[in-house]
Amino acid sequence: MCILISSLPIFSQVQAQHCVWYGECGESDKVPGKKYNCNYTGPPIPLPAEGHELLTELCPGYDYGNQSLCCDVQQLQTLKGSLQLPLQFLSRCPACFFNLMNLFCELTCSPLQSHFMNGTQFTNGTAANKTNVVEVQYYIGQTFANAMYNACQDVQAPSSNVKALSLLCGKDASDCNATNWIEYMFDINNGQSPFTIIPIFSDVSVSGMSPMNNKTYDCTEGLEDGSGPCSCQDCSPACGPQPVPPPLPPPWTILGIGAMVLIMWISYMAFLLVFMGTVIGTWCYRKRRIESEYGPILDSNNPRSLNKDTDASCGETLGEHFENALRYLFTHWGSFCVRQPLMVILGSLIIVAACSGGLVYMKITTDPVELWSSPSSQARQEKDYFDSHFGPFFRAEQLIITTTLQSESSYSPYPAGAPVPFGAPLDKDVLHQVLDLQTDIENIVASYGDQKVTLKDICLAPLAPYNDNCTILSVLNYFQNSHKQLDHSIGDDFYVYADYHTHFLYCVSAPASLNDTSLLHDPCLGTYGGPIFPWLVLGGYDATNYNNATALVITFPVNNYHNDTVKLGKALAWEKEFIRFLKNYTNPNLTISFNSERSIEDEINRESESDLSTVVVSYAIMFVYISLALGHIHSFRRVLVDSKISLGIAGIVIVLSSVACSLGIFSYAGIPLTLIVIEVIPFLVLAVGVDNIFIIVQTYQRDERMPHEELHQQIGRILGDVAPSMFLSSFSETVAFFLGALSTMPAVRTFSLFAGLAVFIDFLLQISCFVSLLGLDAKRQEENRLDIMCCVKLPEGKEGKTDGFLFRFFKNIYAPFILKEWVRPIVVAVFVGLLSFSIAVTNKVEIGLDQKLSMPDDSYVLDYFKNLSTYLHTGPPVYFVVEDGHDYLSLEGQNSVCGGVGCNNNSLIQQVYTASLISNYTTIGFNPSSWLDDYFDWVKPQSTCCRYYNSSGAFCNASVVDTLCVHCRNMTPSGKLRPTEQDFMNFLPMFLSDNPNVKCGKGGHAAYSSAVVLKGNATSVGATYFMTYHTILKDSPDFIDAMKMARVLADNITTAMGHTVFPYSVFYVFYEQYLTIAYDTVFQLGVSLAAIFVVTTVLLGFELWSGVLVSITIAMILVNMFGVMWLWDISLNAVSLVNLVMSCGISVEFCSHIVRAFSISVKSTRVERAEEALAHMGSSVFSGITLTKFGGILILALSKSQIFQIFYFRMYLAMVLLGATHGLIFLPVLLSYAGPSVNKAKVFAANKRYAGTERERLLNF
Repeated sequence: MCILISSLPIFSQVQAQHCVWYGECGESDKVPGKKYNCNYTGPPIPLPAEGHELLTELCPGYDYGNQSLCCDVQQLQTLKGSLQLPLQFLSRCPACFFNLMNLFCELTCSPLQSHFMNGTQFTNGTAANKTNVVEVQYYIGQTFANAMYNACQDVQAPSSNVKALSLLCGKDASDCNATNWIEYMFDINNGQSPFTIIPIFSDVSVSGMSPMNNKTYDCTEGLEDGSGPCSCQDCSPACGPQPVPPPLPPPWTILGIGAMVLIMWISYMAFLLVFMGTVIGTWCYRKRRIESEYGPILDSNNPRSLNKDTDASCGETLGEHFENALRYLFTHWGSFCVRQPLMVILGSLIIVAACSGGLVYMKITTDPVELWSSPSSQARQEKDYFDSHFGPFFRAEQLIITTTLQSESSYSPYPAGAPVPFGAPLDKDVLHQVLDLQTDIENIVASYGDQKVTLKDICLAPLAPYNDNCTILSVLNYFQNSHKQLDHSIGDDFYVYADYHTHFLYCVSAPASLNDTSLLHDPCLGTYGGPIFPWLVLGGYDATNYNNATALVITFPVNNYHNDTVKLGKALAWEKEFIRFLKNYTNPNLTISFNSERSIEDEINRESESDLSTVVVSYAIMFVYISLALGHIHSFRRVLVDSKISLGIAGIVIVLSSVACSLGIFSYAGIPLTLIVIEVIPFLVLAVGVDNIFIIVQTYQRDERMPHEELHQQIGRILGDVAPSMFLSSFSETVAFFLGALSTMPAVRTFSLFAGLAVFIDFLLQISCFVSLLGLDAKRQEENRLDIMCCVKLPEGKEGKTDGFLFRFFKNIYAPFILKEWVRPIVVAVFVGLLSFSIAVTNKVEIGLDQKLSMPDDSYVLDYFKNLSTYLHTGPPVYFVVEDGHDYLSLEGQNSVCGGVGCNNNSLIQQVYTASLISNYTTIGFNPSSWLDDYFDWVKPQSTCCRYYNSSGAFCNASVVDTLCVHCRNMTPSGKLRPTEQDFMNFLPMFLSDNPNVKCGKGGHAAYSSAVVLKGNATSVGATYFMTYHTILKDSPDFIDAMKMARVLADNITTAMGHTVFPYSVFYVFYEQYLTIAYDTVFQLGVSLAAIFVVTTVLLGFELWSGVLVSITIAMILVNMFGVMWLWDISLNAVSLVNLVMSCGISVEFCSHIVRAFSISVKSTRVERAEEALAHMGSSVFSGITLTKFGGILILALSKSQIFQIFYFRMYLAMVLLGATHGLIFLPVLLSYAGPSVNKAKVFAANKRYAGTERERLLNF
């Protein structure tokens, strides 16, 4: 039944004609334990003195000093007992409770009973001369009924996240109204009313009866006893206007077209107009001057005329000196490495072995939290705070079950009512099968060491040790997980009055009920002692029509143990067995998708193992290509002499050694690896390292040894020429990667550190160990010894040196074609067009990582993810945590948090409640549970909840019958107020240990035992939380938006309270990165570009413009990568950010060698210098990076892993193709138009240095 709070109005003093009843008689036939009232038609009788205090408590409006009533003390005590449950839920709103008590006090005791009550059926009582009243008519004013309902319709039940009327009306609050609520309270079938009370609603006299139409209070009004109006949370009229979410920002458009698209289109057209105009104007000018297309463009210095360096500027001279110093250093170092190969190789091996020794300390991080969330991040700190105060969030084992049977049915309520459709999974036969499955899961036994592990050993049991039943969130828990309860029904040969349909419909509207108030009188509360919310256990329904559910959801929460490896091991062992059981489970009538807490990590590990073969094949193809492509075969006879298989293998070993050294050094330092490091860095270092190998080897192959020059001098000279370019690219990448370690994202930071060191070590090994090996291989070749089988020697016979096919192609065909006067404008137009398109779509690249992509194609988890978004209606729980230090003992501190009478309109509970009203915008799905509000209801003196043993002071549960148990607080004016500071802390531990029962549904043990931290031997309140749920979240944007909105709400609460409040949900730690991923991306790539610019400028001899051109080209590659990401549905996240940072590094390889070759060229014009640079370096770059990677990348497309296909195959392919096209097509054209002027000092030095050499012949080409 239902209840309200304090006072009653001053009633009319008109003497009643007569009573309808007085006192109690025989036992009720319908409701065991309840009694009928005795028929009595005499005048009202004065209430005995011992009943005055009770009357004051229940019906304070009566003047009990001289007032005669139609009830005795026993009737008042029965009334109090019957109204305990309504009192606990409705007394939050004084006006609501007052009106309700008015209804029942008038019914029970009014001296005017005969005006609005009429006894219609009687039976003989057990006492002599007594007659039982077994049916009465109660005439109630419609105005009164409506006013009472209006005052109560919004009252909340904080612990259940539902409205109180859902627990007290026999149906969902949305279906409740004034008349059916009162009819339900007076219905004998509800288990509370001992006899039938027939309410008749009218505002006018009916059959000579005057309906009871006493004064009522609106929920916005205070009472005469000083009680304030109801809170906004419990009284929507008190809230003012309904909150309206702000409109979504309209898309940025101009003339109905996307603004960025239109701006970039106009910008591109304007560029084309200006550029083409300039090109055509220049062409016409040349035609008049009869100049060649290779005529100088803005370059008046003819390098050939320079015979002295006196014309060079100070900066040019400085640059030449720096360049000469690098050349001198690397020349002598290369000569030394060739002369002392054993020392260099042995020394390299020792250093590599020492560094790689750290691999024994290698640790691989697979914990997603450690991988994606920085320890200093807000979400990580909040997670640590939550875990340390309330314990880590539980592990979840979940099943989503549908049925293949077409077993939809329709239930017809007895005795009347519209048919109610029931979804196929709610068929009783299906439910029995699901219960069998659930029981089998409960009985799973796993092995951990020599111990047996069952669900009871690891499950969440909030009422332990009083109740050790596991929390099982399942619709079957409405039936206490019992086949017998599921089959329980009441009926006869003709009708079924109540069965599982009845019980289900009641429980989904009142999940915390201990009595469904139908004829079944079965509890809805789960066996673990807590409610089963329908939105957590049902799926695929519409609105709140839970009976239409098309899926069942079963969740087994398991305790999480972050710091106890033994207990965690037991949980993992049971989960493994749980997965095995469900994989092997078959039932033709059930379709099951499932997920365990360990599932995602298991599947990622399985995916990594299954992709190992793909990666191995990919690397094998690259290794074979490198080994074969390095050789320059002059004739078939010398194929085994001129091949470089052994040198290629040695080069690959050096690349892998540099990776091993990097991993080993950081393992010594205790820095753990990640899967990204293991999968990506070998690919990166192979790209960088192989490019350098091709440059060294192919330069040697094209070089002619000068007269009187020995081999070591030749290789030293070659290294002096190419090593500065290698140093430029490697050092640029190293600095860029190390600066990338500034990222707060652990995965990006770890990758940057390992990659930077690996690239630099690779460079050091290449200019030392590889140069020594090249010297040995050159000697072998000169001695006509076979490759690999170096002991076998061919007969003497020397072939003349010829240029390789690729070099000849680049020199004679490709370079001249690309730099033709009519081709160059087309190249610029195409590449600027691609750039414009990419800029226009960059802001359309989606942020996030679809969790389905992290799973293999054949993973069982994919079905679970699919069903999760298809059927579930509720998102993850969200906790609003009030940090330690808030004052809950003062009224001010309480009012800033609570949601009941007297609480602030901007309190924590009120703000979360208001947010839930616009859930489509805020993603807060429900009203929050509030331990503070439930505690205030629990501790009220009118309630039977708070009692203690008078002898010992120990807590006495409401279900205990003992005369030594006394109320915590007296029924005095001060006792009705909130507890004093001392009482607050005395009774709070009792509340948190009280298990809910029939007489007290407000016990806080199940709902709040972990929500409140008691400090100082329970003398003060520490950190607390208030829980609600997000709305259903289906993809990354939903999760990101949910976290963002929760933080905005928490910030508003913090401002209002003046104390720190933060939201916590288990997924925040993974999705926080996306709040700043755009900024992080710009920062990381900006820092990398800045580093490349500085290093390039310095190492090119302080040529500022060269650094600018390199940076511009790399920036274009990166922007185009975003265009590819949009076209190919690649989202921006930590994985793609790592790839973008790597793309920045690899792009240096495509650009820096070409630019350096251009800067040192001594040809006459920019076009000729660009052509020479492209001819000499283009072939090495193309064969070293593009062809090497292309074969390996294509194999990645065969991977079973979606994340490999998308983030590795697609992005790697894009970065290689974009790098190659920009480095080998766009950059030479850009240099031909706007390359830096020739450095006079360098030209003069080169003319002197190359006099009489192969280079001098090339200069004249």
